Amino acid sequence: MLTVDVVIPALNEEAALARVLADLPRAGDALPGGATLRRVVVADNGSTDRTAEVARTHGAEVVHEPRRGYGAACLAALAHLTLAPPGVVAFVDADHSDDPRELPLVVAPVTEGRADLCVGSRTLGAFEPGAFTSAQAFGNRLAPALLRLLWGAHVTDLGPFRAVRWDALAALGMRDRDYGWTVEMQAKAFRAGLRYTEVPVSYRRRRLGRSKVSGTLRGVCGAGTKILGTIARVRWGRSGVHTPRG
Repeated sequence: MLTVDVVIPALNEEAALARVLADLPRAGDALPGGATLRRVVVADNGSTDRTAEVARTHGAEVVHEPRRGYGAACLAALAHLTLAPPGVVAFVDADHSDDPRELPLVVAPVTEGRADLCVGSRTLGAFEPGAFTSAQAFGNRLAPALLRLLWGAHVTDLGPFRAVRWDALAALGMRDRDYGWTVEMQAKAFRAGLRYTEVPVSYRRRRLGRSKVSGTLRGVCGAGTKILGTIARVRWGRSGVHTPRG
């Protein structure tokens, strides 16, 4: 049976994370394509609040990665999953801006065999006024435009809500430990010729906590620089694509 594991990178998200976990399907629930949700893994990225405790209370497994960075948290979770890999891995943020109830929509193209990587596009979906800051909106236009220019890919968003075949993800050789994680995955997927698609997803203003990226000028500038640098590295750097083990 095809299994799906969910990865949630989290840093000081005790309030929002509780809502995310409550809204996700439960372990054992059926998903499209005859798949089953197997487990949820929260990658605690050095939280100083009750993030890890909240995760365990809601039945999630917890992996600790004290070295800060979105990509670092994701990589730690993937290393944990390697012990018993799923067929598909899905990623969702811990801030409750995405709607976790839409997980079946995001995984369907992958679990049904129509795509290797599916990104939940906030641009194609319905988003609340104010959900995107002006800096986010600009970056989310620029980066997809570059991806289209360099690889001819139909991409509208770098949204973190996504699903990917485990073997395809392993072959990409992901390594970014910071803000470039999402765009690295897409750029490497395009370069490798993976089947890519997007589905519309909902997006709402953050109501609990503060964004680690868009909430600060430093975060916005750092993320923008990292994203553009990652695209350039994937396009003109060494391949970085590996053959998955096993």
